[in-house]
Amino acid sequence: MAVDPPSNRASTTGPIVVTGANGQLGRALLGRLARDGHDDVRALVRSERARDTIYAQSISPAPDVRIVEYTSPREMEAALRGARAVVHLVGIIKETPDTRYVAAHEQTCHALALAASRAGIERIVYLSILGAAPDSDNDCLASKGRAETLLLDDRVATTVLRVPMVLGGDDPASASLRHQAQAPSLRLVGGGRTRQQPIDARDVVNAVIAACNVESGRDLALDAGGPESLSHRNLVLRAARLYDNTPRITSLPLGLARLGVSVLERVMPRPPVTRAMFDILQHDDQIDPETFKKALGIELLPLDQTLADHVGPGSGPDVPAVAAESESNPQPSSERPKPQ
Repeated sequence: MAVDPPSNRASTTGPIVVTGANGQLGRALLGRLARDGHDDVRALVRSERARDTIYAQSISPAPDVRIVEYTSPREMEAALRGARAVVHLVGIIKETPDTRYVAAHEQTCHALALAASRAGIERIVYLSILGAAPDSDNDCLASKGRAETLLLDDRVATTVLRVPMVLGGDDPASASLRHQAQAPSLRLVGGGRTRQQPIDARDVVNAVIAACNVESGRDLALDAGGPESLSHRNLVLRAARLYDNTPRITSLPLGLARLGVSVLERVMPRPPVTRAMFDILQHDDQIDPETFKKALGIELLPLDQTLADHVGPGSGPDVPAVAAESESNPQPSSERPKPQ
């Protein structure tokens, strides 16, 4: 079962700042920090609409929500002043004409590095993607890798967490897997041979909080993953058992699927899938989670529990699965944030 992260390895006084706080993980983290008694959390967002998303969660004690431009060192410094740690959740997996990788990753991390140094931040925690590397052939993974380097080369101590598929309930990955688990038949790219190592959103939140408390001055770059690595085909079949279903699975050739994605990129200004996104989804995730667990002093929820809570019957938008506490720290349902 998941356990609460240790809290005695670094200073725990002073506000924690969360960027990208309106996203699924951001809201789950805000709810968890509130339940843990943090009454001085700052939530950074880019718009009034994003701010209202956080207000709608009715988190108590309510975070201090501020609208900032993430690429502005001046605005970020003002938002970070007086805090002890910042959790940087801003990032994208799919580019659009309005949002490019370099802006979402490298420019925001450049501004954050400058702002954090000037504001006296003790620790930056950056959520990256498993497989990120500056020399990657994938545009998204390369951009994430360069962003990591900007932070790790800066004067502020940084913990990078590279995560795979995150399952948390009302999120695209959980919704897609839930749909596949109930389908009578499926065509999976490459027959579903790609290896995946999904991690529970609750475990990611635990890891982030633990990373905020890593001893001062120590940099860490950790590959994170769930307790099991398995093919996408087997993941679907495992989830399907929760519905007493055994879908008939056939193969969509990898080359044909990639060609289709390339065509979509040429003819649509906002395709549902881009080549970079497609290749990330086809990236094999297979790491030993023991190093990550030991470094942060956490445990992981079993995959079957994650699937039951976030993918199985009753786990859709009407169930607050994302913010539910682990068995080691149960909370009354009235204290859980609303579903995302």
